[in-house]
Amino acid sequence: MLMPKRTKYRKIQRGRMKGKALKGSTINFGELALKSVECGKISSRQIEAARIAISRKVKRGGKLWIRIFPDKPFTKKPAETRMGKGKGNPEGFVADVKPGRILFEISGVDDQLARDALKNASNKLPVKTKIISIK
Repeated sequence: MLMPKRTKYRKIQRGRMKGKALKGSTINFGELALKSVECGKISSRQIEAARIAISRKVKRGGKLWIRIFPDKPFTKKPAETRMGKGKGNPEGFVADVKPGRILFEISGVDDQLARDALKNASNKLPVKTKIISIK
């Protein structure tokens, strides 16, 4: 699974997600892409599940680019723990995604197969997405 080698802070605040994606909103590498329509948090497990779904569908042909990286740690308190006593321990990493952000790009396979692969990947993700192409 994806995670940063090291982080400046072990625990960070959640913050707010508002507005549209400023960076990463255009296709730079592939021919077809999966674009986010709403904001949300995508965990490293979900990114990996989507990557596996794409690679299985295209039978390891073509080239795939993952345009998001889970660099934000999220914490969780143990089960059956009373309230208070500080913040929980880091459990994993998530990527904050805003509307308009490109998540995956693919090239080197025929158009219909790539669309099917990206549709399979979108089923693994917690945000609504749409498939866009270079015109």
